[in-house]
Amino acid sequence: MKKIIIFLLLSEVLSGQKTEIIELNQNIKDKKGLTKSLTLIDNRNDKTIGTITGKKGTSDIKFADEDLKNHVETWFADDNKVKGNNDITMLLEEVKISSFQNTGLAKVKIKVSSFINRSGKYFFINRYYNTLSFNSKLTPNIPREVSSSISDVLSSFINESYSHTVLSTPILESELKDYETILEKNMKFITSPELVNGVYKDFKSFSEQKPQKEYYIGKNKKGKVIGVKDQNDLLVLTEEMYGYVEDGKAYRSTPVGFLEINKDDKGYYIVSSRLELYPKNNNSGAMIGAMTGGIAGGLIGAAIDSGSKTDRNANTTLSHVYIDSLTGAYIFEK
Repeated sequence: MKKIIIFLLLSEVLSGQKTEIIELNQNIKDKKGLTKSLTLIDNRNDKTIGTITGKKGTSDIKFADEDLKNHVETWFADDNKVKGNNDITMLLEEVKISSFQNTGLAKVKIKVSSFINRSGKYFFINRYYNTLSFNSKLTPNIPREVSSSISDVLSSFINESYSHTVLSTPILESELKDYETILEKNMKFITSPELVNGVYKDFKSFSEQKPQKEYYIGKNKKGKVIGVKDQNDLLVLTEEMYGYVEDGKAYRSTPVGFLEINKDDKGYYIVSSRLELYPKNNNSGAMIGAMTGGIAGGLIGAAIDSGSKTDRNANTTLSHVYIDSLTGAYIFEK
């Protein structure tokens, strides 16, 4: 490790370009002791992360160790002396920076998935698939913030993978590169010719097309949806619900009310923005926890305040916000 750091420092002096290191040193101890091993498959087509130009010049963003597989697996072993029975495989698909010259803006696209390996068959656990945005007006040291955010995403993702719900579809190791296509073939909300009407408490029930019978959509005299009601005819908090289906159309619960889920050649989406969906966590650093922790975590504060309102901020730029077909989480591109 010392030799790597010395080499990077010498390279920096010679080239005039700084290097910002992504330190993977957060605590990733499996507190329940369920996991025996963590294996990394680095499937990135391009191992170069990218450069960012900040106020103090251009910085090359790199992992502390180019042998990322060994680095991550050693990181896990150092933090987990007590071993369980689960063998987890982490599939790293993309970590790529887009820096926009003379704008002070930068984006980082991260795509990583996790699986439990059971006798050579892999079962999907979770996925983080998103783009983080950074603005030099809000972040004085963008290179450092970017490297820190990448580290935060990966460590949070590993910690969540230890005890996350596992899908039942088996995938062979040779098929891992096509895992999304394989899993989507077994998701009823994608394969069913028509969606089942009703209220869905979470994405799992929505993907399986199993609505909650104890809930229904409440409407006013004009037929406008005012929220979700339980068997006692009482309104429940919208953040407790994923959404509903009516007349074959799906609607997603958001801080600005229920928004229709549409589909194009890229997938399922709602028309919204980061500001609408994360009004209290609108900077990238704060959003990382919400997005890695599942969509409910990011919506709780806002949904309590907004109820079933549908007021939209006229000054907010709206775009397609895609919905991850495997997890139900939002995928931001802007």
